[in-house]
Amino acid sequence: MSILKQLMVLCVLGALAYGGYEYYRTELAPAPPAEAESGGPRPATVELARAETRTLRRTVEAVGTTRALRSIEIVPEVDGRLIELTISPGTRVEKGDVLARLEDTIERADLSEAEAVLTEQRQALERARQLRTTNAVSLATLEEAIARLAEAEADVERARRRLEDRRITAPFGGVVGLTNYDSGARVEEGQVLTRLDDLSEVEVEFSLPETVFAQVRHGQQVIARSAAFPERDFTGTIDAVDSRIDPVSRAFRTRALVPNPDSTLPAGMFLSLTLILSQDERVTVPEEAIIFQAAETYVFVAQDNVAQRRVVRTGQRQDGRIAILSGLDEGEAVVVRGLQRVRDGSPLKILETDDAATASAEAEPEQPT
Repeated sequence: MSILKQLMVLCVLGALAYGGYEYYRTELAPAPPAEAESGGPRPATVELARAETRTLRRTVEAVGTTRALRSIEIVPEVDGRLIELTISPGTRVEKGDVLARLEDTIERADLSEAEAVLTEQRQALERARQLRTTNAVSLATLEEAIARLAEAEADVERARRRLEDRRITAPFGGVVGLTNYDSGARVEEGQVLTRLDDLSEVEVEFSLPETVFAQVRHGQQVIARSAAFPERDFTGTIDAVDSRIDPVSRAFRTRALVPNPDSTLPAGMFLSLTLILSQDERVTVPEEAIIFQAAETYVFVAQDNVAQRRVVRTGQRQDGRIAILSGLDEGEAVVVRGLQRVRDGSPLKILETDDAATASAEAEPEQPT
């Protein structure tokens, strides 16, 4: 390539470079800093959040299994054939309701016979007393009649008890379980017909670490959750705390009672538990508002669109917020985003944030005179 052509190429490239620079300078280059125009520092772009009072809880987690408040096996006390079976699994029965009845023809006949003998002995005693008033019978005859009456009364009681044993009733109100028997089946003494559970409340026994032993006491609130009811919380209270700590697991047993009026929770269900050790009302701010530096902890409070450095004392953390024990009042707006450029006394440019925080810091700063 000749020298002339090379010079022409260089000129074209130079013209293109100069044109590109002018376009960038006039169209794309950022505006000059505000502090260069106004003589003051450029506002820091930040987001705010309001200091709110919230209930903070200290909790401990555990797991346990439900157990009916009262639970028994329904068994016949005598052998016999089932002539009536009113057990409907999953239904509620009241105290005294008949669950099953055994063949009782012979027992009824025995009771009728015993009652007839009792009537006869009462009449015999009455005659003996009348005759004794005229000395027609001896004192021994009267005493013998009294003894026979007592014996007849005992026979009636035994016959009545044998008849009652043929009828199986609920000893308390609760929910009956499954049965493997039908009417007409022969059962023997001690065979389990079904189970009866009192599910008006359920007991949940669980273990807690020894580190919280001094903080657990009767009546504290427990929140129970089950995978079977993921959107429902069951609230109960501590009913008993064991007086011993297991030397191997370093844990102690605790028992809670959970009201269950609609019998939603069955016996044997696995529950996850949250025990509330304490709860307090505290002023809180988002954790990202807190700045730790050396031995100080502080936040930047927005007042009149100006940042003010405020030393605070912090406490418990929960759900992304931290308690402020001193140094900050409820409702004050603190900086949570853009902290890198914020200094004490620097102006702030507030981005869109929650209305309450903005309202506390939306006043325009005073213009220098």
